[in-house]
Amino acid sequence: MKQMALCMAALLALLCVFPAAAQDLTASMQRGDKAALLLVHFGTTYDETRAKTIDAINAKAAEAFPELDVREAWTSRIILRKLKGRGVNKQTPREALLSLAAAGYTHVVVQSTTLLEGAEMESLRRDAAEMAPFFTEIRVGNPLLYAVEDCERVARILADRHAAAADVKKKAHVVLVGHGTYTPATATYSQMDHLLKAGGHPLFHVTTLEGYPTFETVLAQLKADKARKVTLVPFLFVAGDHASNDIAVDWKQALESEGFQVDFCLEGMGEIPEIQDIYIDHIRFSLHHAPVDIMKKKQDYAAGKE
Repeated sequence: MKQMALCMAALLALLCVFPAAAQDLTASMQRGDKAALLLVHFGTTYDETRAKTIDAINAKAAEAFPELDVREAWTSRIILRKLKGRGVNKQTPREALLSLAAAGYTHVVVQSTTLLEGAEMESLRRDAAEMAPFFTEIRVGNPLLYAVEDCERVARILADRHAAAADVKKKAHVVLVGHGTYTPATATYSQMDHLLKAGGHPLFHVTTLEGYPTFETVLAQLKADKARKVTLVPFLFVAGDHASNDIAVDWKQALESEGFQVDFCLEGMGEIPEIQDIYIDHIRFSLHHAPVDIMKKKQDYAAGKE
């Protein structure tokens, strides 16, 4: 019964990720305690983009947080299965957390490199909540596009990054293609599209492979704007299979069949230093802020403690 209560409390604390209270994770550490940072990636079978994105952010985090031992986990079961066939073994988040607990780690920050608060984050938060009883404290950081401020920051970074590909006179547009999700978080893609345009970048469009906005959505926009040239850019952390095949081949051919001149930028967002910095900032925030149970917050409101 006690273990069940602990699990429920951990689940509420990890799922209710806003607001947060200033509280250093390491402040409660006692003699013999150990702290770790678990970086969680969807993964890729493409070695080149892995080195530029996953390996790069792992190294950057290790440099930024020398007080934490950095470990990694991958979430895609398909990718994990393919890598295992090559003799490469990666741990899932649950396996990595169990390994940390077995090694005596007591305090853990978990940070995903996913973009949205979608299905991947839901799964990760549940894994962390179930493993919470094995640790003194475990905190889960937010994905790249969590707050509006995150989205505005990313919009500015991408607009600057691909400014040369957008040209009014040449009717040249930039189309950022994300994966998409079946959860309500798909609205984040439309928000990004709006923020780019509201920020003075009408030649930028955000769309998805498996969500909304769709291919048909962006095609209608390009035709309405009388675009002639399109540069396709992966709105993905790694430029792996989706980028190399779905976007660089299928979407490129589909747009060319509609009469557009199409270029492609093979660059995962995880390669961009400024994007990496946002993840580092999210880790830093989690390290220094504890999530507040929303039910506790409501009790405080009811008691006039706001």
